[in-house]
Amino acid sequence: MKYCTHCGNQLDDAAVICPKCGCAVDGQKTAEVANGEKKFTGLQLAAFILMIISTVSIGWMLIPLAWCIPMTISYYNSIKNGRPVSLGLKVCTLLFVNLISGILMLCDNE
Repeated sequence: MKYCTHCGNQLDDAAVICPKCGCAVDGQKTAEVANGEKKFTGLQLAAFILMIISTVSIGWMLIPLAWCIPMTISYYNSIKNGRPVSLGLKVCTLLFVNLISGILMLCDNE
């Protein structure tokens, strides 16, 4: 089932134009993307889980938490809202949070 990305109207799977607003329909959009939410891919989920594990494991040091928690939350929000993740966040994750998580983020093309 598809939804219009402009007005949110429910569409038939074969629809090319939204009958409510008249905008062209992208065939790749699903109900989750129309609502602004996106599912994690395998690399993204692995990177996010490793970021959480790293944040918890260095929790006894308060100073690193000042950047680990905000970076983990920023990455989660970027993926869930379908926004691109900046190269700076990927490199900072590589250096300061988790090496493997940063590498997975850099390898992810989405």
